[in-house]
Amino acid sequence: QVQLVESGGGLVQAGGSLKLSCAASGRTASISTMDWFRQAPGKERQFVAVIGWSDGSTYYGNSVKGRFTIARDNAKNTLYLQMNGLKPEDTAVYYCAARRVGSSGVLPDYWGQGTQVTVSS
Repeated sequence: QVQLVESGGGLVQAGGSLKLSCAASGRTASISTMDWFRQAPGKERQFVAVIGWSDGSTYYGNSVKGRFTIARDNAKNTLYLQMNGLKPEDTAVYYCAARRVGSSGVLPDYWGQGTQVTVSS
């Protein structure tokens, strides 16, 4: 099992920045990729970004490309999401998630509890 705990959410004005963190514990050696997702009220959960845990390769959703940066620190077992140029439509609960090596599921296997990000106009 892998446990994930997010932090760093809060209230920020449009155009501002926030940095989210996600601390992973447990069987972290079994992680292949880690993702950020978000869910706004009344909307479906949306993919934000993913990073290869070993090789650091990244991929972003279209709505955040060029504004958000996903990164990881393997030594600290921590995932990050640097969010710049925030917009009101970025308001959501942000979740980190991890996929096991060899997992074939559409969605990640492990999820954090989420952290609220609110962007005021």
